[in-house]
Amino acid sequence: MNVHLKQFNEATRAITPDFPYRRWMQNALKGYEQTRAATESRYSDLEAARRGAAQIKWDAIEHLDTYLEEFVRNLEAHGTKVCWARDAEEARRYILDVCRKHKAKSIVKSKCMTSEEIHLNELLEAEGFEVVESDLGEFIVQLLKEPPYHFVFPAMHLKRDRISQVFHDRLGSEQSDDPEELTMIARRVLRQKYVEADIGFSGANFGIAETGMISITENEGNARLATSLPKVHIALMGIEKVIPKLEHLALFLQMLATAGTGQALSCYNSVISGPRRSDEPDGPEELHVVLLDNCRTALLADPEQRDALRCIRCGACLNTCPIFKNIGGHTYGTTYQGPIGSVITPHLRGLQEWKHLSYASSLCGACTATCPVKIDLHHHLLRNRRNAVDDAPAFSEKSMFKAFALAMRHPGLYRLAGKLARPFLWLSRPLQGTLLDPVRKWRRTRELPVPARQTFKDYWEARRK
Repeated sequence: MNVHLKQFNEATRAITPDFPYRRWMQNALKGYEQTRAATESRYSDLEAARRGAAQIKWDAIEHLDTYLEEFVRNLEAHGTKVCWARDAEEARRYILDVCRKHKAKSIVKSKCMTSEEIHLNELLEAEGFEVVESDLGEFIVQLLKEPPYHFVFPAMHLKRDRISQVFHDRLGSEQSDDPEELTMIARRVLRQKYVEADIGFSGANFGIAETGMISITENEGNARLATSLPKVHIALMGIEKVIPKLEHLALFLQMLATAGTGQALSCYNSVISGPRRSDEPDGPEELHVVLLDNCRTALLADPEQRDALRCIRCGACLNTCPIFKNIGGHTYGTTYQGPIGSVITPHLRGLQEWKHLSYASSLCGACTATCPVKIDLHHHLLRNRRNAVDDAPAFSEKSMFKAFALAMRHPGLYRLAGKLARPFLWLSRPLQGTLLDPVRKWRRTRELPVPARQTFKDYWEARRK
């Protein structure tokens, strides 16, 4: 069996029977839904805003080569050093070279899911660098040595008592149930890390082609400190994050905040154009921007599914997905969870190895309905399933579909199959759950219905007589 599928199945079986945990997670997301609904009600025309955002991103993706060249040209004009990284290995190598060149010892990071994608922390720590996540949620899961649970709310699965215990064990703090006190414990530790850091690391929510700037959105101010205090700032950005004009931020910053957290606007929105100038009091002496492809151009080449590159990583599809609410973020086993992760992970990491994620969906369409840039998510999940079967159809799938097609084309065979299935249903009921049950895996979590005493066709013919 595929190792990723095996891990997914094991994680699912472990978490789905834990009803108190699932109920707590679902209640936590209800607060998001209420806050977001209140914020959306302030829009004079929310659908027009979604269409506008989708159109801007679509234009950026359709002309990505042009906008990327303009973006890099303007970045370099500001004195920024740019690296084009074809894959994770090139990005990791460049970042490692910059750290070695400056003889860095300590690196402070703001939230960057793209760095999770290339497993950057593991590399830097193995090379002897101290790496500290400065986002509160990321800091907590780093102490636990866990990946983020959600790419907007990394520690949403942890309750206060668990966080208090982690801080007590790892930081030596007194235990507390007060959220403000827990935040202050982390703040006291992190403030010193900002001062000591040789390199500040960040992602980028948007790259503005017109001006050669990167835009960073946050709620804690940690990214602003991480990118201002150290002498060197490295930003890692997926190539799909480019938008054409600075004026487009007026729409995207609002849409990102509303869809991501239910806010009208995030607390901190920074636009960075380059390293510190001679007349500026603070900022890094060097700015490096690493533009990561890592199979994004392969997705771009797919005209049917390239609109998945419009994603602004707001996490709204995770928050509304009934599957995510019940199996949680760690179950997916990949950087990007939920519906968008299930769509893009097979493109980024291999279709056959990750095709099972596209089946982890009820196809209810809630993800598509909530997406602020109108990505056709639930249909992309179906397309991934189709592509996986076309690419390497399993013998059992081919056999079943051929048998089904044959029966559908011949009414006599269809009726015969129905008559043969009825005694099978009766005879197999005593075997349910035993090793002799031919469909025991399927019936582990469900039961076959009790067959009716006669088929509808027999009933109808008897009624006519």
